[in-house]
Amino acid sequence: MFMGEYNHTVDAKGRLIIPSRFREELKNEFIVTKGLDGCLFVFPGNEWQIFEEKLKALPLTNKNARQFSRFFVAGATPCELDRQGRILLPLPLREFAGLEKDVVLAGMLNRIEIWSKTKWMENNSCDNMDDIAEQMSDLGLCI
Repeated sequence: MFMGEYNHTVDAKGRLIIPSRFREELKNEFIVTKGLDGCLFVFPGNEWQIFEEKLKALPLTNKNARQFSRFFVAGATPCELDRQGRILLPLPLREFAGLEKDVVLAGMLNRIEIWSKTKWMENNSCDNMDDIAEQMSDLGLCI
């Protein structure tokens, strides 16, 4: 399970250090792809397979299902850690998420999200958390 928030930087070659706690869970190979809200998603291999099966089950005749699958799969790339615990983020994924230098890696249970620090600050304020919490009960989450 991934949790926690870590600040790191992307170097000039597009490499990013993965926090050691995350490296333990990711193992050797994992998938990086476009995420929702303008971030990147990082899935360990087993979690990607679960997600992939759900995408395969979507009907090809549904245009939204095709676009949804295309969004995640077309830009997905397998990654490996180098000896320094870094990954090389492909340029199209860095551009999609606006990753230039300062980034935030956020553990999100079964995946990691990689955000530009600016987008993280804009999208993750707690100003309306009481309203959001009320809506979560409609989805079956009660605290």
